[in-house]
Amino acid sequence: MITKKSQILVFVLLFASIAGFAQSSLSKKERKLQENESKGSRYFIEGEKNLVLGELEKGYFYFQKALEFTPEEPAIHYKIAEVLVKANEPTKALPFAIKAQELDPSNKYYSLMLAEIYTNLKQPLKAAEILDRLTADGESNQQYNLDLASIYLNANELEKALVVLDRAEEYYGVLEPITIQKQRIYLKNNKLDLAIQEGEELIEAKPGNPVYVLNLVEILYNNNRIDQALELVSKEIKKYPNQPELQMAAHSLLKEKGRTAESTEYLYEAFSSPDLDPEVKSRAYASFLNEVKTQERELLLDSLEFLMTENSPPNAAVYAAMGERKISQKNQEEGISYFKKSLELSPKNANLLEQVILGSFGEGANFQEVEKFTVMGVDEFPQNPEFWFYDGVVKSAQKKDSLAVVSLEKALELNQKRNPQLDQVAYGSLGNSLYNLGQKERAFEQFESAIQLNPNDEQVLNNYAYFLSVEKVDLEKAKQMAAKVVSKFPNNGTFLDTYAWVLFQLEDYEQAKKYMDLALAQEEEPSGVMLEHYGDILYHLGNKTEALTYWKKAEGTTEASAQLALKIKEGKYHE
Repeated sequence: MITKKSQILVFVLLFASIAGFAQSSLSKKERKLQENESKGSRYFIEGEKNLVLGELEKGYFYFQKALEFTPEEPAIHYKIAEVLVKANEPTKALPFAIKAQELDPSNKYYSLMLAEIYTNLKQPLKAAEILDRLTADGESNQQYNLDLASIYLNANELEKALVVLDRAEEYYGVLEPITIQKQRIYLKNNKLDLAIQEGEELIEAKPGNPVYVLNLVEILYNNNRIDQALELVSKEIKKYPNQPELQMAAHSLLKEKGRTAESTEYLYEAFSSPDLDPEVKSRAYASFLNEVKTQERELLLDSLEFLMTENSPPNAAVYAAMGERKISQKNQEEGISYFKKSLELSPKNANLLEQVILGSFGEGANFQEVEKFTVMGVDEFPQNPEFWFYDGVVKSAQKKDSLAVVSLEKALELNQKRNPQLDQVAYGSLGNSLYNLGQKERAFEQFESAIQLNPNDEQVLNNYAYFLSVEKVDLEKAKQMAAKVVSKFPNNGTFLDTYAWVLFQLEDYEQAKKYMDLALAQEEEPSGVMLEHYGDILYHLGNKTEALTYWKKAEGTTEASAQLALKIKEGKYHE
């Protein structure tokens, strides 16, 4: 009798013998194939890990190893192609992508990879061939029709593009991007009526969207069908009366037809709407500035200005347009004020920034206020040498010489000698700041560079001559420069003062007094420097009492020298 335990043992032995028989029945070739597949799988997994981590070289290595063991596995060829595409090597990727697609033509991802590589290699029609096969196979891949149409359009295969767009429209329905592409093809082929029909179908499919109406209006207008465009807009306004964009279109079309009263009515209606983009309002407003100035135009602009500010929040474009009007009316100060308001809302406007900065220079300029906009300029446009230059000049004017040097040197670096005038003025301003910082040799080098570019710049000549006279070096050169400036500007007190001081250093006291008399005569309130200089000249001419009088007049002014107190105390000249 066989016990249950014995039965189990027999079963186990029998199973083991069968399993052993099955294993031993595999051929050597089949066992080798299994082993290769196992190794290939392990290398493939390692390649995937490294690809995910962005380690392209390691990923490529492991995928190549996997390929050695399983050369007919399409996924490995696909992954090698993917690595090479990521490494920007489409030429090397191409054979692997082709092989993957050949081994498994039903895998759409392999086909898409191959299409991408052909596109990268500037072979769009080969990419189109692949996408055409994909999209022709059924509904599952219809989303690639737009990509395919784009390729055909770029290759100027318009008829093929049209077929694909029709196929896409069947799948998606009427959509703006499809309609626009079809319209472009029809217009290129001089099939205006078909292009118009496409626009009408889009308007019908998506009612109430003014963008689609305006797109068709533009086509009609550009093809001299103004009446048809006006009819379309009027019909849409009746359906949807609260669309200011359409009212603006009606205004433009009626104005073109010479129906001014009706046109203006639509314009006011549109401007009264808070829904109309303020930028659209500002452009329309600014367009009237280019028309002939009449009383009617001015009244219209007044009304539009009121409506722009009454019904909309503060807007940079609106302020800019209002500023342009003030400038056109020669009201510089108010125009600049509007520009500043615009920049406070939207600083990224290089033209406006430059107008504000340049418009703020001149007599009694508030350099601290101007500096806000020069800083804005370098922050918003750091590669623009002009804004660094303006910033340096403004800082130099405020005696912020260390900061001025940084900005002026940056301006020169970025300018790369493209604008010689900027270089010339920058060198002059840089010379002033370097001198104030005690870097006298470098300062004189900058003045020399400025003079090489413009030997007649009165500011550079004057400052250079004055600093040379203060340092008591190259006095004859300083005299020539100062004389040149005075001969050109005989009534400028500052230039006359410099020339007088150069003559003083040359110990030509009589001539120095002559030119200092002329300098003082030009000034209603002479500076402390001029008064002190005159006292110094008088002292050397022996007029010590009168010299003391002028020294005392200079006392307490910000420009007085450190020795002035000692001169007054001792009644004699001190350098």
